[in-house]
Amino acid sequence: MTDVAIGLTGLGSLMALIALRVPIGVSLIGVSFIGLWSLMGSRVAWGALGVIPYQFTSNWVLSSIPMFLFLGFISYHTQLTKGMFNAARIWLSAIPGGLAIAAIFGSAGFAAVSGSSIACSAAMGRIAIPEMMKHRYHPELATGTVAVAGTIGALIPPSIILILYGVIAQVSIAKLFLGGISAGILTTVGYIIVVLVRVKLNPDLAPERDEKVSLSERIIALKDTWPIFLIMIGIFGGLFGGIFTPTEAGAVGAFLACIVALVSGELTLERFLKAARETTMTTASLLVIAIGASLLTRFLALSGAGDYLSSGIMSVASNPALLMLGIVLVYLLMGMFLEPIGAMLLTLPIILPVVDNSGWSLLWFGIVLTKLLEIGMITPPIGMNVFVIKSVVGDLVKTSAIFRGVMWFIVMDLAIVALLSAFPALVLFLPELLN
Repeated sequence: MTDVAIGLTGLGSLMALIALRVPIGVSLIGVSFIGLWSLMGSRVAWGALGVIPYQFTSNWVLSSIPMFLFLGFISYHTQLTKGMFNAARIWLSAIPGGLAIAAIFGSAGFAAVSGSSIACSAAMGRIAIPEMMKHRYHPELATGTVAVAGTIGALIPPSIILILYGVIAQVSIAKLFLGGISAGILTTVGYIIVVLVRVKLNPDLAPERDEKVSLSERIIALKDTWPIFLIMIGIFGGLFGGIFTPTEAGAVGAFLACIVALVSGELTLERFLKAARETTMTTASLLVIAIGASLLTRFLALSGAGDYLSSGIMSVASNPALLMLGIVLVYLLMGMFLEPIGAMLLTLPIILPVVDNSGWSLLWFGIVLTKLLEIGMITPPIGMNVFVIKSVVGDLVKTSAIFRGVMWFIVMDLAIVALLSAFPALVLFLPELLN
């Protein structure tokens, strides 16, 4: 069997293991190890297993991941974002579908201190959905809006997906964060348009509220938003002002979140330890998958299968538009069955050379890729954000109803992907300011 054949056989075995629901990190490491053994012998395989995990995890930028995760979990458990939703709810009370739009704004605010779609959906689901249901919003609109709004968490920095992508693709994390801001804002505006259009077409989805709110009440509501704005100013002001690096920004953000939660009286020892435990578990699972992806990259490079597949893709889809369409379809299909980070790390060893050879910006592609991966968070049958919302609402709303609620937003997401693909400057104009 030739080296390329061994590489392709390994990829086929990897897909089979994932289809059998073997954890993706275990699948990646196992297939890569056996593949390296078949190619180069046991000494090389054991050597790679000993060296590559250390080489990957010793990258200093990766230390920002547990810091940003801890920031998100502290904010979640201490409900630092509750004031953001309440302020948006009061200011948008007169707008049709105002509560749903407030949930989108609240999610965007939480995204700025989280980096996790799941945490964003869970936090806003517990705050916004009961409020919408109380005001007789249709369950599909209420749950669907919060499920999709959670995906903003991977676009607006800090973003765990963008950090991992930046490390693997060797792209500036700070520039990826800037590119994510414009894509996140565009997504937020798109979701608001969907809500306004749906409510305009069917006013019964969001009954009008008779609540009258004075100007003084609106101004008072803004005072509860200070925790999020303080953390945002601390992170982004220092990061883009050149005071500290993305790695240091994560530590500063986590520290600020703890101080703010302590001052507001929401931080207890139990909540602190719970956030620390969840941070440790999530970081460990992410690193296992990332190490597996690094081993797979080495295996594909030594076997020649990576170059073989990349060349094959380039020859079949020589037209840039056709190539982009193929990449979009691949990630949409993968998003139906795999969680986003696993799907990204599984495919980057093959896709990155294709993108690089096509002359596309790796920075721009990172933002588009993140957007595609987040669409997978709301598409059936997996749709992790949908099941997070399902766990929040319990038996009050069927899973199928939540999926129906997100379909309108998926159409908007695809339109945004098309817009970002047609006009890369939408992503690149902010990062270029750092040059």
